[in-house]
Amino acid sequence: MSSDSDEEEVLLLIALLKRKKRKWVDNVNLKRHRYGEYHRLCKELESNEDRFYYYYRMSKDCVEEIYLAVKDDIMKLDTTFRRAIGPKERLAICLRYLTTGDSYRIIADSFRVGRSTVGCIVKNVSRAIWTNLYPKYMPTPTDDTWRQSEIGYRENWNFPNCLGCIDGKHIAIKCPPNSKNRSIEYENPDSIVLFTIIDPFNKFIIVDVGDYGDLYDTRIFEKSVLYRDILSKKLLLPSKPLPGMEECVPHVLIGNEGFVIQRFLMRPYPRAATFNDKCKMHFNDRIWQARSVVQTTFNNLTEKWRIFNRPIETNVDNIMHIVKAACCLHNYVSIKQQGPVSIESQITISNLSKALTPIRSTNLRSSVAVFKVRDTFAAYFYKDILNCDK
Repeated sequence: MSSDSDEEEVLLLIALLKRKKRKWVDNVNLKRHRYGEYHRLCKELESNEDRFYYYYRMSKDCVEEIYLAVKDDIMKLDTTFRRAIGPKERLAICLRYLTTGDSYRIIADSFRVGRSTVGCIVKNVSRAIWTNLYPKYMPTPTDDTWRQSEIGYRENWNFPNCLGCIDGKHIAIKCPPNSKNRSIEYENPDSIVLFTIIDPFNKFIIVDVGDYGDLYDTRIFEKSVLYRDILSKKLLLPSKPLPGMEECVPHVLIGNEGFVIQRFLMRPYPRAATFNDKCKMHFNDRIWQARSVVQTTFNNLTEKWRIFNRPIETNVDNIMHIVKAACCLHNYVSIKQQGPVSIESQITISNLSKALTPIRSTNLRSSVAVFKVRDTFAAYFYKDILNCDK
């Protein structure tokens, strides 16, 4: 009996001795400094401005400025066992992920780092980009912010008292199989929601990213932080008369059929209401003309940051950092206006809709007083066009 036990112990000991130790770094990744994309390609691109811009979707000066802003937050120290990935390489990995929309695995193989390493880098660098850039390039709006936006909509789109266009998009996601985000902690594991207010110059004034509901929720906006901030009067400006009028009307945001009409939010008249009613028809035309900034902004966003052109495969917490960072980078590049604009390939509207889905239309009713505000705007616009025809 004891001999059998001794034999089992010997066999177990042999098996343990033969078992291979888990490698700290894969053999392929050990050659990162020689064959990895950052060391093999990225450094060479610095001598070719056009190719550098095509790779990063921004100029060398922009990348350097972002690097200086985030380097202290993304730098890691070397250890006794391995050299840390440098902050410039970390930034390159994150930007490449945002500009291509490639999976963590593809980015990892190209840069010769681990897949989980890419995930950690993207999360940390995205968070650093948002933390360091938003105070300057997407600051909390002040009264002056709203005034400048109103001037832009009044002068560029002939829509006075408009503070911005509001829009909502479902961003398609694909949580990893073992992600904790597949639990009931999240209402909708297939998408998160991005609410934005856009200025007349195709930049984001506010972005609000959250798990606010699914594709079929018609009251999704009312669950957002943005909605609560508006109701608590943290945003927007007090009422004032439209040009040439004495009656005060609210400053408003312009939405589409996905939003319920409210005192601070105008949407088009239903199509049936515009038949044989030129006043309402003209109001809708003004709405769609001003809201063209929404289409332009999202076209620019998805053309440059192609992470939005397919479902984002990571957990929800990471996605929120990624989306906010990409929107902040959109503002940053728009303000800097660096690089050859025409170098990027075009993306069709049908491609844009694959991973960004508008929020569902709603027919929920509102108060008579709110409808009166819309009628006041409509009468003003129609009177304006009649005066122009004289």
